Amino acid sequence: MDGDINASAPATTPPDSDPARKRRVHGMLKLYYGLNEEGKTVDQAESMDPCDINGPHFDPEVYLNKLRRECSLGELMDQESCMVKQIRSLDSDMQTLVYENYNKFISATDTIRKMKNDFKKMEDEMDCLSTNMASITDFSARISGTLQDQHAQITKLSGVHTLLRKLQFLFELPARLNKCLELQAYAQAVSSHRRARCVLQQYRHMPSFRGIQDDCHAIMDKLAQELRQKFRDGGSSAKDLSECVELLLQLDEPAEELCDKFLSHAQSRLEADLLGLEAELRPPLSSGPTAVTDPYTGPARRLSVEPTAGSPTGPTSLNNPFLFPSLRTDILEFIDRGCNEFVSSLCLVIASYQELFVNRPQEGELASKNIPQMAIGKLHAFVDALATRYFSLVERRIQEEKSVGDNSLLVRALDRFHRRLQAVAKLLPGSAVPSQGTEIVVRAARERIKQYLAALQSFYLNSLTDVRQALAAPRLGGSSAGGGSHLGGPATGKDALASLPELLSTLSASILNQIKSVLASVHLFTAKDITFSNKPYFKGEFCSHGVRESLVVNFIKFVCQSSRQFCESAGDRGGSTPPALLLLLSRLCLDYETSSITYILTLTDEQFLVQHHSPVTAVTALCGEAREAAQKLLNHYVKVQGLIISQMLRKSVETRDWVNTIEPRNVRAVMKRVVEDTTSIDVQVGLLYEEGVRKAHSSDSSKRTFSVYSSSRQQTRYAPSYTPSAPMDTNLLSNIHKLFSERVEIFSPVEFNKVSVLTGIIKISLKTFLECVRLRTFGRYGLQQIQVDCHYLQMYLWRFVSDENLVHFLLDEIVGSTAHRCLDPAPMEQSVIEVICERG
Repeated sequence: MDGDINASAPATTPPDSDPARKRRVHGMLKLYYGLNEEGKTVDQAESMDPCDINGPHFDPEVYLNKLRRECSLGELMDQESCMVKQIRSLDSDMQTLVYENYNKFISATDTIRKMKNDFKKMEDEMDCLSTNMASITDFSARISGTLQDQHAQITKLSGVHTLLRKLQFLFELPARLNKCLELQAYAQAVSSHRRARCVLQQYRHMPSFRGIQDDCHAIMDKLAQELRQKFRDGGSSAKDLSECVELLLQLDEPAEELCDKFLSHAQSRLEADLLGLEAELRPPLSSGPTAVTDPYTGPARRLSVEPTAGSPTGPTSLNNPFLFPSLRTDILEFIDRGCNEFVSSLCLVIASYQELFVNRPQEGELASKNIPQMAIGKLHAFVDALATRYFSLVERRIQEEKSVGDNSLLVRALDRFHRRLQAVAKLLPGSAVPSQGTEIVVRAARERIKQYLAALQSFYLNSLTDVRQALAAPRLGGSSAGGGSHLGGPATGKDALASLPELLSTLSASILNQIKSVLASVHLFTAKDITFSNKPYFKGEFCSHGVRESLVVNFIKFVCQSSRQFCESAGDRGGSTPPALLLLLSRLCLDYETSSITYILTLTDEQFLVQHHSPVTAVTALCGEAREAAQKLLNHYVKVQGLIISQMLRKSVETRDWVNTIEPRNVRAVMKRVVEDTTSIDVQVGLLYEEGVRKAHSSDSSKRTFSVYSSSRQQTRYAPSYTPSAPMDTNLLSNIHKLFSERVEIFSPVEFNKVSVLTGIIKISLKTFLECVRLRTFGRYGLQQIQVDCHYLQMYLWRFVSDENLVHFLLDEIVGSTAHRCLDPAPMEQSVIEVICERG
């Protein structure tokens, strides 16, 4: 049997290699034997169902009859296959159980064999030990018998000798105390007196002992006086002072008074350290011109200014905290001095004080006075008062650190400050000093976030100023004789137009680089080697609300809000904002909406491991705000450019006598100027925006005016004017035509493409032209001049808009409105109009 099992065992996986299978087998055995986890039998209710295959009353015939009666053939086949699988599984489990128990039996046999050998050796060693113990007992009995007679005598003599030595010590004690007093061996004198004090007190009724006691009291009073004087002088070292306090306590001096004196002496030294720190906060002010470098723009913006009293905090002011670093000593040196002098001295005082008054064992009468509790209360009050003054100086110095050029110095100083305060936490558990120090670090980090936000905002505004100067630079040498361009910069020359994409790229890249630089500087607060970076604030709130919300999100909102403010300028010409700047900012905000905001926030979240445990601003909300700003800027750009062209058209209509004008021979110069400016705007917008979608143009778009102005509709419009009933028919036909024509929305929002922008500008310009015409009265030649101008505009403007029918409709309205207000409506021949326009 063993041979069969051993032969078949290698073909099967060892049971120990599958822990899960082993546990399952054990569970089945416990279930079979009705055992729980502790190995005890569990009383279970027996199932009386004969169809329960796991019950003790199972009847196969009844079970089979039930299956045949209730199950179909397919279900019987499934039940059979399920039983076959269960039988195979049980067979496999039983085989595994046999293998497992066989291995255990083998192991138990080997263990028993080893135990037999070990017990034999142990029995021999115990016999040897018993023999040795018997020998030792015999020798001990012999020695006790030999010394028994002399033991009592030796004990008596030893007691007499000890008593004589004590008496000799007592009689020599006054002389010994005087000698210690001369040698200033105060500790030895107090120790000797404490050894004899109880004996002298016990036998003070004897004259000899009373005299010794009186002499000792006189000497110890003198010694206590010298110790008090030494304690009051305060010129001794901390070690001597501690020894002095300890001796006075041993001489039964009041503990509370000693605590006050000790802390008073320590306070004088610590206040001297605080005065030294306070003196560093009041350095002499420098005078004369100061040249500094902007921490963000480098040497390219060196400024030289004279510091004056009451000077404002401007971009070139000495009081500007972002351009001028602090004139005081290095903050790291300040914190180092505070830590090395004040904090180190404070820790030494705490340690010495606790060793003297708190941690020293209380014996006898001192134990009943509860000195440690009293002493620890005084120590907490003492430390809190001095720490408050120290923290006030540190916060004042941190508030003066407003230069954002290099953040590492401030972070290192805060780290050193926080690290050294942990020593106070270890020496004085329960003190509020470490938590107050952490709050200072947290407030400094929050203030730093505000400073970096202000610096980013200042940088952005300065960058916009640079862009405006770059846009205005060509105007210095590119102004025309007529007084310069009317497009606000880019229309002054090709160089200015070509610089728009470069300006946009430079502005966007510089803003992104400054954000990355600021994030790198702020990330120093969460570096692994910084002790306070593991605080809950710097792991959670600092990253999510401090950096992400207060810095990055607020700056993005500031960019959008400050850009929208350019749309709020008053005046028909859009105030002093160059239209090119509006166009550039609209594209910048659109780029932020499409990619920059997502990239910046993703970079922030990855760099600071931001976990959004609390609500934060969603990326979609910021993108929506940026798109809204871009839309508003682009709408305002269209309005400003449309008003500039409208202004030229309005003046050209209002300053001319249309009733007595001469017969037209050419196109008016203002129409040429309109076409030129529209072409420049088209080039300008095309540098930043895509083309857009246009409707299909007809093959005769440039000649469409002829078909419009000479159609049967126009003939019916003008021809009846020679008959008495002309006004009624003309107005009726015009009104009917307007009812069925599509309404033109003049100031509708534009899309982010060139075609939509130019369409909006042309709609505003032509609508202004139409309204100005409606306010004037025309003669025959005035009507003909309007025909020539409109045909010229039609020849060029159709190519800029998304739907050429829009231009046809507005120009048709202008000519029709002119004809209605004409005293002698005689239109010019279309062929003559075309000749004049082609010649013009």
